[in-house]
Formats: sequence, C-alpha cells, structure tokens
Amino acid sequence: MINNIEQLNELKNKYAPTVAMRLGHGHFVDAGDGIRKNVLICGGTGCTSSHSMDVRDALVKELKLAGIEDEIKVVTTGCFGLCALGPIMIVYPEGTFYSKVKPEDMHAIVTEHLVGGNPVRKLLYSETVKGNDILALDQTPFYAKQHRVALRNCGVIDPECINEYIARDGYQALAKVITTMTPKEVIQTILDSGLRGRGGAGFPTGKKWSFAEAQPQGKKYVVCNADEGDPGAFMDRSVLEGDPHAVLEAMAIAGYAIGADEGYIYVRAEYPIAVNRLRIAIKQAEESGVLGQNIFGTGFNFKITLRLGAGAFVCGEETALLTSIEGHRGEPRPRPPFPAVKGLFGKPTIINNVETLANIAQIILNGPEWFASMGTATSKGTKVFALGGKITNTGLVEIPMGTTLREVVEEIGGGVPGGKKFKAAQTGGPSGGCIPASLIDTPIDYDNLIAIGSMMGSGGLIVMDEDDCMVDIAKFFLEFTVDESCGKCVPCRIGTMRLLETLEKITDGHGTLEDIDKLEELSEYIKSASLCALGQTAPNPVLSTLHFFRDEYIAHVVDKTCPAHACKNLMQYKIVPELCKGCTLCSRKCPVGAISGKVKNPHVIDTSKCIKCGVCISGCKFGAIVKA
Repeated sequence: MINNIEQLNELKNKYAPTVAMRLGHGHFVDAGDGIRKNVLICGGTGCTSSHSMDVRDALVKELKLAGIEDEIKVVTTGCFGLCALGPIMIVYPEGTFYSKVKPEDMHAIVTEHLVGGNPVRKLLYSETVKGNDILALDQTPFYAKQHRVALRNCGVIDPECINEYIARDGYQALAKVITTMTPKEVIQTILDSGLRGRGGAGFPTGKKWSFAEAQPQGKKYVVCNADEGDPGAFMDRSVLEGDPHAVLEAMAIAGYAIGADEGYIYVRAEYPIAVNRLRIAIKQAEESGVLGQNIFGTGFNFKITLRLGAGAFVCGEETALLTSIEGHRGEPRPRPPFPAVKGLFGKPTIINNVETLANIAQIILNGPEWFASMGTATSKGTKVFALGGKITNTGLVEIPMGTTLREVVEEIGGGVPGGKKFKAAQTGGPSGGCIPASLIDTPIDYDNLIAIGSMMGSGGLIVMDEDDCMVDIAKFFLEFTVDESCGKCVPCRIGTMRLLETLEKITDGHGTLEDIDKLEELSEYIKSASLCALGQTAPNPVLSTLHFFRDEYIAHVVDKTCPAHACKNLMQYKIVPELCKGCTLCSRKCPVGAISGKVKNPHVIDTSKCIKCGVCISGCKFGAIVKA
C-alpha cells in the first residue's frame, strides 16, 4: 500500500533499473537481480492474432532447456507499432528487433543470440540491418520521425505490472497534483498546454474541464470514451493494451480538477485484451492505494468502474455513451445542456477519449510549455494515427502535429506497395473525408484538415492507390453509417439511406447527372438537420469525393465506366490476344464456362456469361487478362 509520496518514490527507485535496460539501446543496466537481458514480446491484439503468445511459450521452454531462464527476463508488452511485422520480439539491452517470428525460431534465437551472443540476422527486421551494422529502432524510417507521448510506454513496459508503470514516473503526476496544486491550477496547466480532444472535434480539453469545475459542488463524474468505432482505427485499443495505468492516472487527475470522486471507462466488449488489462490495472491501483480512498493520505477519493459497450458506433457520441452507461438504449440527447453541466445521471460530467487522457500526466510532469512546443499554432502536441490500407508499413504511429501527409505516407509508411500511385488518404473514418494526391504536402492538424473537407477524427488514416474507386469508397462509408445510425432522427435514419441508394445506383451503372446534384443537396440537408455528430458528419465522405474526384462520378453516370475498374457492374474482363499463350488454365478454372479457345491459341471471354469473379485474372501467369 502506497500511503505517501515517499513510498511511491521508493517503488520507483526499486524498479527503475529493471525498465532502464530497455531504454539504454546497447548499454547494460544492472538491476541487481541477475538478469542480463530482457526479451520483449508484443502482446497487443495484432501480434496475438499472429500467435505471439505461442512464440512466448516456446521461448520460455527453450530458455529452460538452455538453463538460462534465470538470466533472461521475458516481458509481454503492448503494441510496438509495426503491426504488419508481427509477431514482434525485441532483445535488450542491444535492441535487436525480430519480426514475423515463429515458435520454431526460438531455438535458434536462444542458442545463437541469447547464449552465443550473435543475433540471428535472417530473422531481424530488414530496416535495422545495414551491412554489418544493426540499427536501433529509432534510426529506421518508420520510427525516426515519430515522437511518442501518448504511446511512450507501449512496447516498453509490462502493462499488467503496476510497478513497471511506477518505474516510468507512473502516478507521479497524480501525486504532484493532489499535494501541490489547486484544481484551478491543474485546469490552467491543461489550458496552457493547448491540448485538444483527440476523439474527433478537437475541443480544448482544459476548457471542457473548466466548465465542469465551475458547476456547484456535488456529485460529478469523469468518463473515458474508449468506444473506438471507426473502421481501421485501433489507437485507443493499443494504449489500453499497452499502458492502462496512464488512463487511470489521468482520470484521477481530472477528477481532482473538477471535484469528482468517481469515473467510468466505457470500452467496447470486442476489445478483450484491453478489458482484461484494465481490470488488472484497476485492481492493482486500488490495492496499491493510488485509486480508492484517501489517496496519498490527502483525503482525496476516486474510484473507477468499467462499462462494456456492445459495439454501437453511435455510442462514440458523448451523450449516447452516457445514455448507454445509464442502462438505456444508446441514443444521443439534444444539446444544450452539455454534459459538463448535465451529464451522467444528470450530474456534471467530463468525457475525454483514451488518447487525450494518455497525454495528461506527461503535461503535468513536463509542463504545459513542453507540450505546446510541439505541433502547430492551433494544434499542439502529437497525434496517434492508425495507418492502414495500401501502405507498406501498416501500424500505429505518433507524430507531431503539422507533419505533412507526404512524410506519413512516403517516409514513415514506406509508400504505396507494388509500384502503384498514391491516390488519396481518408482521415476521420465515416465522419471524415478524402485527401487527394494533389494535397499530399498538407500539414496534418485540426484546422488544415477541416479546411480541405476532412477532419482529424480519432486518428484512422487509410491510404488508397490508383485501383481504388472514390465513388465506391464513399459508398463503403455510407454503408457503415446506415448500419450504425441509431434511428432516432429522420435526417440521419432516412437521409443516409437515400444517399446510399443513390451511390448504389451510380456504381451499378444506372446513375444520371441529376443524381450527382441530388447527392450534394441531400448531403447538406443531412448535415444541417441531424441530431448528433454521426448524422451531421455522415455526408463528409460523399462531399469530399465529389469535390476532389467529381470526374469519377461523371465517368460512372455518363460513360458508364469505372476509371479504377473497381465497380463490378461497370467492369469487364478481356483477354489480350498478343499475350495469351493458350495454356487453357483460365478456361479450366472459370466456374461458369465463359472462357473458350484452343490449346496454344488465344482465348476469348463471353461477357454475357462472365460473372466477374476474378478467378481468371488471378490465375493467369502471363498477364494476358485485364480489366476494361
């Protein structure tokens, strides 16, 4: 039990050497426990789905067989970021980065590296191998331009061990706040930092806290929105899996700032690893005395309760989330009153998402000027993005605000694979828009994205190449929105369905120029009349693709063609006679007998029979079958 700051510092000093070995990049730190190496294995969702826990079990077995299990500390961490390379394993203090490892690789790693001292070079991440040298991770293109604040502990500590969090200055910010600062001083610190909400609209965090603090004394609540629902987004999940105590500490700080003694974390049940680690973290924090009653002997009380969501996208909207916590159907409420005035159970409530909270302790410890020194004039600090789609380095990145889209795509992301051209990037999920290649040098911050018809959102960033149809992309996001609309208001419930029907008409080849006008007109009605942000932002993918890729819409309705050859009903497969060798493979694989021809002679496709399944084009060894 930690009863005062002195005991907290004693724990920090005791466990700091254990974690320091993972931060020295080649410098051994003797923790006095006989451990000479730490082996970190990613235990995030991405790597566990690639069987990283089987790798861990095989490693432990091999260590015992080699008789060195007492010399090597095996640590299960959160996400390292390079999700496409899982399972991932890093050996410290040297910092060697193994990627795509398998259980059968553990014998070689133990015998050659952990015993023999020679890294198994064929298993190393290729970007860390330069001739005879092995580079540290922060020297690779993926990590070089990143600056980790919210993700500072992910991939570094064991998220199920509170002592390792304490070793990294954990709960020091809470101790500082409740022993040396007034609530108004805490709020002013957050205001001075310029921190804006990382969940979507970017509202100033300190201002939100000040609204709740100004309400009369009485019951108040702090709520963490961990209901991450955007397609392709996994930033909040990764923080919860890799550094859950950062969120707990920040919620307690927020509680002190506004006068609340209770908090809720609303997390989707589809995040089982995050939920489990949150439960472990809450239990450990309560047992250690940094949550619960009389924290650090100051008389300040704060408890946290988990609430599991059922995956409704609309519950990412703050009033719908509060309604769900209260046990009702997740539907938004009219505002005002805003939650800071009348929120959970009718009491003043502040709601911040996971990434926002993950910045709080570092701002308190390092000062608001430190945080404000990063980013742009109106968008301070860093932003975490889930980088996905047509990109070489799929994964999680944290960059200073103002980093250009080109830097993210070409340098950090490694560019578009397969020699394809970058076409667009989608930010903000179903609420955002598409950024065309012509704007690839746009600095990424809240205001710049809004100015070009997109938005920051929670941080999904999906890259598209020349094979993506922008009309089809708009349709994809509308399909999602229609499914996820709660149905409470007519503009969203009916309007988004009409938008989707019009997009389907266009991609099926039955659209008209009038339909394009209808899309724009209906989008504006939905944006202005919907009750909550889900409906108000649902037309954004349509409007942004119409603005930047209007020629594709016109091609669909006038020429009845899809320039990207992605819309099935506007596409045909053709065999190029000069390239066809007459091997008959395509005709033998065609499930409907649409391909005919003699052996060693060019074949032809009967378009009236072809179902456009793609079996022929994927099986042709000569590139003789093309989309037209």
